[in-house]
Amino acid sequence: MNEVLLKILKTHSDVTLPRYESEYAAGMDIRAYVENDTVIPPLARAKIPTGLRLEIPAGYEGQVRPRSGLAIKQGLTVLNSPGTIDSDYRGELEIILVNLGESDVTIKNGDRIAQLVIAPVVRAEIAEAQTLCASKRASCGFGSTGSV
Repeated sequence: MNEVLLKILKTHSDVTLPRYESEYAAGMDIRAYVENDTVIPPLARAKIPTGLRLEIPAGYEGQVRPRSGLAIKQGLTVLNSPGTIDSDYRGELEIILVNLGESDVTIKNGDRIAQLVIAPVVRAEIAEAQTLCASKRASCGFGSTGSV
């Protein structure tokens, strides 16, 4: 397994650091750091603070992803999934959650609300073109690869 150093600054001494919950987990669980319970009604969204500031090494990004248990049990997911944290961002990590379920969801301090995956970044060299090479798929888009 590859490892990279992720520096984390807690905004308050009682903030819980993220951690991997199993031996081979790709994502570490991120917890809410809220002063008061936050209620997210159905089809509403909320920006939830974590009390964490990150120093992601150059050449890497943080990907914020939903937790599958919250998604299936409560309909709660990360709105801009996966959210990208650039390596030069130093502000507090906040998670945009959306409630796609049928009931209110209450976020309490310390609740596990998302996963953080650290991944390498590949930047493209941009070259304007006058034409593109042909492909079998061409311009067939949404759902085209499954239709026969």
